[in-house]
Amino acid sequence: MECQDAAVSGLSWTLIVGGGLYLWRQTRTVAPYGRYVEANRCCCPARLAWFLQEVPSFLLPLLLLSGQRDAERQDAGRRLLLLGSFMLHYFHRSFIYAFLTRGRPVPLLIVLYSAIFCSLNGFLQGHYLLHCSRLEDTWLTDAHLAAGLLVFVVGMTVNIHSDHILRSLRKPGETVYRIPHGGMFELVSGANFFGEIVQWCGFVVAARSLPAFAFFFFTVCSIGPRAYQHHRDYQLRFEDYPRCRKALVPFIL
Repeated sequence: MECQDAAVSGLSWTLIVGGGLYLWRQTRTVAPYGRYVEANRCCCPARLAWFLQEVPSFLLPLLLLSGQRDAERQDAGRRLLLLGSFMLHYFHRSFIYAFLTRGRPVPLLIVLYSAIFCSLNGFLQGHYLLHCSRLEDTWLTDAHLAAGLLVFVVGMTVNIHSDHILRSLRKPGETVYRIPHGGMFELVSGANFFGEIVQWCGFVVAARSLPAFAFFFFTVCSIGPRAYQHHRDYQLRFEDYPRCRKALVPFIL
């Protein structure tokens, strides 16, 4: 497949503009998910919802990869390493996290919108890395790749560990909320969100591309406000909530 420059540019700017609009919307209303879902909303069980909405970002790059024919290119190893990192996150989200979560049911509309986003972004990242990206064989490229993937691994580790802490707060079948302790939760209320943002920041450093930045920007606009909303909810819900914790960025925000 040839590189579809117009599609790559269009989808990238769609994510950037869409992220900005979603950020603006979340400053005015709380997204209806998790603890903020009204009782009368039509919902999907949490495990099925997470699987359905996340798996397109794993399957679409896998499909594109199955039709790849230019493995002899000099930069093929670097591009596959970047794509593999992206797919690793969504493999975990689709086939591990989705079946471990003890979260609340997810509104069907949220599942639909998330599945559409993951489909578009999965195609965008996969198509760009396989058919458009050109990574020069220089020490600077390798330095960016190594540093970015290191940050990616750190962020993913924080994200997975924070999800584990949140799951451990509930017994199977419970939907109660408790104060999380341990790991990055000692510094921020949205430790899981912080880890994911760090993860995709590393991806941007490694890939140095418009599609990677667009995805990172949309992620920040999407889950950044959620961390603040959770922070405020914890403060209102628990009188003994640690005052030293920030919402998303340790010691700052």
